[in-house]
Amino acid sequence: MNFFLETCRAIGLLVYYLLESLVFLIVPKPKKNVSGEIVLITGAGSGIGRLLALKFARLGATVVLWDINQEGLKETSRLARENGAVRVHSYICDCSKRQDVYKVADQVKKEVGDVSILVNNAGIVTGKKFIDSPDSLVEKTMEVNIMAHFWTYKAFLPAMVASNHGHLVSVASSAGLTGVNGLSDYCASKFAAVGFAESVDFEMRDLGKTGVKTTIVCPYIINTGMFDGCGTKWPRLIPVLEPEYVAEKIMTAIRRDQEILLLPRSLYFLLALRNLVPVKVAVLFADYFGYLHIMDTFKGRAKKD
Repeated sequence: MNFFLETCRAIGLLVYYLLESLVFLIVPKPKKNVSGEIVLITGAGSGIGRLLALKFARLGATVVLWDINQEGLKETSRLARENGAVRVHSYICDCSKRQDVYKVADQVKKEVGDVSILVNNAGIVTGKKFIDSPDSLVEKTMEVNIMAHFWTYKAFLPAMVASNHGHLVSVASSAGLTGVNGLSDYCASKFAAVGFAESVDFEMRDLGKTGVKTTIVCPYIINTGMFDGCGTKWPRLIPVLEPEYVAEKIMTAIRRDQEILLLPRSLYFLLALRNLVPVKVAVLFADYFGYLHIMDTFKGRAKKD
């Protein structure tokens, strides 16, 4: 009897959720107000982190900027104030170091308050074949791209749980959903970031903390310099993304409490298809779409940046 009732309940909710999603495709959810929220962004000294800081500043949020690059932080702070930010706080923080994260997090809580929107954006890429990647760089990739997420969640999630209010944003990658030749350590870190964020989201739901939201962002290559030299085989289907476009899409996803954002939209279809076909067909697709050789021309961000 329990099996029958549970099955009927599951089918009923399945139909409801599918219809709900269909409605939201036609009539998008209203965007929530982020004015007055305390938003912490890692990797805020440049790229997507800087753009997100400016967008939150325009909407009246208090922005807390973390980066290891002091000059980058100063410039982002200046631009945020020019864009209407009333409260801007910047901190030098090496997100690869647990104790540094905890120390600076304590400063933020004392000097600014409890963070209500956490954007884990900081990331690095080695750009070498696994066998050629120095151990130190592999460790650094994992420390920045995923271990830092553990420590920032430990630092700021308890206050969100206590108030049943907050938003956890993980800027991961499409390389966190499929393996890419020449990106083994990066893919591992981004797969971990996606899995970690999903797991914590499930924990929040199980605890009944429906006010703590999660957004996972999985974009293709963004034209920020991080993957300089890499292109795309079929730009009309899978284009290299412009930073402003990505930042605006992320903001919309956050304000509509969207759980996962894939960019470009063609990835929703391509990644779903990949999971339905035999492995040899998936490898064929990877070759056809250029994933097998995408890192062959990798240069990466210039040293001066």
